[in-house]
Order: sequence, then C-alpha cells, then structure tokens
Amino acid sequence: MIRVVIADDHPVVRQGLCTFLGLQDDIEVVGQAGDGAEAVEIVAAHAPDVLLLDLRMPVLDGLGALELLAERGLAVRVLVLTSVSDRADVAPAMRAGAAGFLYKDVDPGSLVQAIRAVAAGQVLLAPEAARAVLDGGGPVPATQTAGPLTEREREVLGLIAAGRSNREIARELSVAEKTVKTHVSNVLMKLGVQDRTQAALYAVRHGMG
Repeated sequence: MIRVVIADDHPVVRQGLCTFLGLQDDIEVVGQAGDGAEAVEIVAAHAPDVLLLDLRMPVLDGLGALELLAERGLAVRVLVLTSVSDRADVAPAMRAGAAGFLYKDVDPGSLVQAIRAVAAGQVLLAPEAARAVLDGGGPVPATQTAGPLTEREREVLGLIAAGRSNREIARELSVAEKTVKTHVSNVLMKLGVQDRTQAALYAVRHGMG
C-alpha cells in the first residue's frame, strides 16, 4: 500500500484528490495539509511514502517545504503537483529534492501512475517540465562530485543532459555508437541512477548539464 499525503491550499482540490486516490486499491491517503509547514508536520507524524506538493501555498511554500523536509531528514518521495506553468519553478524544485514534477492538468490515470513510479524510486517529469530542466534553468552550483567519472564520461553525461541520442553523441564525439553505449552504461552505474532521465537530472542538479 502506498501511503500518500496531499498538500494544497485549495480545499476542493485536496478533497477531489483524496476521493479519487481513495478509489485506488494500492493507495491510501493518510493526511492533508493546507500549507507547507503543515505538510512537513504531517509527514513527520505519518511517515508517508509520497507527498503530493503544490508549490504556491501560504505560510510556507512548496520549495520551503522541500528544504525543511531535507533539514529535518524526513525521507519522503515528493511529487510536485502544481498549476503554475512557470518554467523557472522546475529546476529549483528538483534541486531541492523533488522526485517528480507534474501540472494539475495531468490525466488522472497518469497521476496514479506517477505516484506509483515515484514511490518505486523513479524520477518523473511532465514533458513540459522535462524540457524546462534540460533547457537549463540557469547555472546550478555543484554540491557534490559525480564520482569517479572520466573526462569522456563527463562529456557523455553533458550530452545526455542536452537530450542527445546515442547516435548523436557518437557523431559529436567521433566515436562508434557501441562505444557511446558503453560510456552511458558506465555513467548510469557510477551515478547510481536507473536511466538517462535520472542521469540528466543529476547533471542539471550538479551544474554539469
């Protein structure tokens, strides 16, 4: 059972989400919050698997809630669900520890799939949010090194973050596509990530994209 907390300052939105998610066999809503500060307290009290978090809330906004969760060491997978379409919000939320970013016009079935994916440890972005992250969103200060990546692996990671395919990377670096596949596999293994999207997010978070 996936335990979920919903944080949104609109009661109608919270109730609608609670009712819809309650119909799912594998999801249980264990708490609702109207602001970021309340969301953090409910997470501390109920230890949910996933926090559905709006960014625009009174008292403490979504980014502030993400930062406070990290400060208090509260391990919860955060899925941002916001009506704000400002591209500038995406990268800061992901850097602050969000595991996913969706807009409120998402299809209900896709929202359920996203909750399951985030609960399972995946990183998930709405297509518009992914484009915003990969387009840059400003420089990101490196907060840790990427492990023992070689110079060529760092080049490959940067090109992955730019949305390039293996074939395009091979052409740009003047190497065989098979060689690129090997580099990509090594990058994923060294970073401890499951796929190219997670590798791209790592690059953006640590100023390597």
